[in-house]
Amino acid sequence: MIDHFLPVRFDKGRGLQEQIREALVSAILGGGFPADEPLPSCRKLAGQLRVSRNTVNLVYESLLDSGYIVSRPRRGFFLHDAYAGGPAGDPSPDAALRPNGREGDGSGADAPDWDRRFKLRPGMTAGVFRPQDWARFPYPFVYGQPMRDLFPLERWREASRKALRRESAPSWLHDRFDRDDEMLVEQLRTRVLPKRGIWAKPSEILVTLGSQNALYLIAALLMNGSTRVAMESPGFRDALSIFELHGANVQLHPIDGEGIVLAPGLAESDYVYLTPSHQVPTGIVMSAARRAGLAEMIRRSDQILIEDDYDAELNLDRDALPAVKAGDAGGRVIYLSSLSKPFSPGLRLGYLVADAELVDELRSLRRLMYRHPPLNNQRMMAEFLAQGYYDAHLRAFRAEHARRRDRLDEALARDLGACRRIGSPTASAVWLAAPGAVDTRKLAWAAARQGVVFEYGEQFFFRGTAPTHFMRLGFSAIEAERIPKGVELLARSMDRV
Repeated sequence: MIDHFLPVRFDKGRGLQEQIREALVSAILGGGFPADEPLPSCRKLAGQLRVSRNTVNLVYESLLDSGYIVSRPRRGFFLHDAYAGGPAGDPSPDAALRPNGREGDGSGADAPDWDRRFKLRPGMTAGVFRPQDWARFPYPFVYGQPMRDLFPLERWREASRKALRRESAPSWLHDRFDRDDEMLVEQLRTRVLPKRGIWAKPSEILVTLGSQNALYLIAALLMNGSTRVAMESPGFRDALSIFELHGANVQLHPIDGEGIVLAPGLAESDYVYLTPSHQVPTGIVMSAARRAGLAEMIRRSDQILIEDDYDAELNLDRDALPAVKAGDAGGRVIYLSSLSKPFSPGLRLGYLVADAELVDELRSLRRLMYRHPPLNNQRMMAEFLAQGYYDAHLRAFRAEHARRRDRLDEALARDLGACRRIGSPTASAVWLAAPGAVDTRKLAWAAARQGVVFEYGEQFFFRGTAPTHFMRLGFSAIEAERIPKGVELLARSMDRV
């Protein structure tokens, strides 16, 4: 263990986390930590700096999320390989010679003061914590990751071969400026959206780099310092960060067993962002009565609903309600979803459906950012859909998804019976309330030492004092046979916390 003194002269005008992170990043980039030894533990560094361990925990989590450090089960935190080669993390012998022909690493007196120049600080926004190297853990109850052994590689290759035919090449060889692949849009319009009760014209569909990219486009176009956005709490943290990054005043509203509570204050916002089919993170399904009340409220109050149907293709509810967008006669719902979540999250293909006037302006904004998502990927996905491969994959995926969910339910009933499950039993993750005395942040650190990774619930609550006894367990990234042992180890860790 490194006995490393970290000098931090705290400025009362700045946050503790910001200053500790800045000092650690400086030490990492300056080659202050050996590559083969763990960094100071949270307890040791907290004692040295005379701050709470939670403060240091949050800083380490942000460094994990940013890729500066990695977590190794039972050993601690280590430098990421990219920063283990000395100053600036550049191990190459040519590191001292920069592209401009000047020697040094750019940290001299003439270096720009980037901190003063930043107009936005996305690096200071918090994400949902998971170890950067979570895939190396034997029991990863991590949400939003693929079943790697189920990926239909041969059929994807076949779709790729079709997209690469000479007659298909013109569809993706050329720069389309702001247009999407017509074949993919038609597949979305006729084969994907009708499953959720949505009938749309081609002019009302925009392809995006995932549904989160759609959120960013919407925020950039529609939000500023005078915009009021309502959203659920607990909720999707990255949505909150995107809205606040664009200056919006985010108003948080509670949920109950039927979804967001339709209190009078909800009608005072300009936009309402919701995940009604399976609420993030609880998995609660918004009731039909609550949806009807919501539709009436946004019409009466001249509001816009942003409906994030992030797991539309994973919905295993026997009598699943259609999307709220399905009954959107007045055009007040912007619908977002993703093609890649049950298939390949790394593919980053999503879409939004909205009024043609709004889509046209979003298309122009997208053109200024990156013109359009890669057309070769769009055509490959269009071929994959047209050949029926996507629906066949979904059938296999849903069957395996249900099998792993059942294994998890059995293990939870056996080993974690004291925990209360919340939300739909067919949601794509499990939201649990542990007994009130259990701090799931501490449990997450203890479980990681046993090789178990999960998401503690405190980080899904955004302001004020957050409850500390919730946790979310995904089950697509862990092999079904490992689920019972993983839950057993989690239960043992809970007994020791």
